[in-house]
Amino acid sequence: MLKQRFITAIILAPLVLCGVFLLEPNNFAWFFAFIIFLAAWEWANLSSIDAPVSKVLYAVLIVGLLLLVKDVPIAWILHISVMWWFIASLFVLSFPDTSKYWRSKIVRCVMGVFVLLPMWKALIYIRSGNFIAVDALSTLWLILYMLLLVWVADTGAYFAGKTWGNAKLAPNVSPGKSWAGAWGGIVATMILSIIASLSIDLNFVQSSQLLLITVITAGVSIMGDLTESMFKRQRGIKDSSNLLPGHGGVLDRIDSLVAAIPVFVFCLILLGWMG
Repeated sequence: MLKQRFITAIILAPLVLCGVFLLEPNNFAWFFAFIIFLAAWEWANLSSIDAPVSKVLYAVLIVGLLLLVKDVPIAWILHISVMWWFIASLFVLSFPDTSKYWRSKIVRCVMGVFVLLPMWKALIYIRSGNFIAVDALSTLWLILYMLLLVWVADTGAYFAGKTWGNAKLAPNVSPGKSWAGAWGGIVATMILSIIASLSIDLNFVQSSQLLLITVITAGVSIMGDLTESMFKRQRGIKDSSNLLPGHGGVLDRIDSLVAAIPVFVFCLILLGWMG
């Protein structure tokens, strides 16, 4: 299993980085639309859709919605996304008592739209080269930083949880997650933020803002992970699929990113870093 995880990781990481740095904006949009397609196919399974054709149709529908919202103002999508992750957090904290409100297949299918669509919209917004108020930043730097933020949070959470993880964070949703892991992930991203600020020579105010954005995003990324775990527990499965040997499914790899990226971009706009 460990060998499979390693082989898959060394293939996927360069592939994603090439997609970020080498593709033109239009191809970049299609590259991540394909990732959303695969994730939507898996979300159909989380929604208790069993028929293969129905899963594909749901994934096609999600991609169609991506194209429909391509020209919708980013602020609308991000405000909806922030509200969704607040609601999702309440569901996670109160699981399984409140699962009756979203247990139906149709409701879970609709929830998939709020989970998947904003991440793609936020990525496209950044990659399209919108105005950035901080001179030291670039669109590609921001995307790379978002990816690193989530990866560092996951790594910090793993090692902190393994070392000190006694108090459980959400035992009804994911017994393996601990408060120590959550704090370890947040501290790790704070270190990343400081290193990044020094590397690109941000001033004190900008560095403080980046630190704040990073901590908020790291916290939300944890909720993204827990939200997918909640849906998997309701469905009675361990992984969203077996598309990625040793890693489960695409959703299992991007569950933190679907929450982190829209909130990260929302904070950038709110603090005036992007126009």
